[in-house]
Amino acid sequence: MEDTIFLLVKVKIKHEHVKVHNAIAELNEKSRCTIRDTEKVKVMETQIMDYKLKK
Repeated sequence: MEDTIFLLVKVKIKHEHVKVHNAIAELNEKSRCTIRDTEKVKVMETQIMDYKLKK
């Protein structure tokens, strides 16, 4: 069986940007996420979803 699930990740940050939007954009662009297979679950693909903020 194949399904798509969404996992919510809480991230506390400290940054030097003037606007938090810029820090979020930097994280979206440069971060990697590792979700590993388990005994009964094979991870097919992971993707950090774009986060759009109103400016």
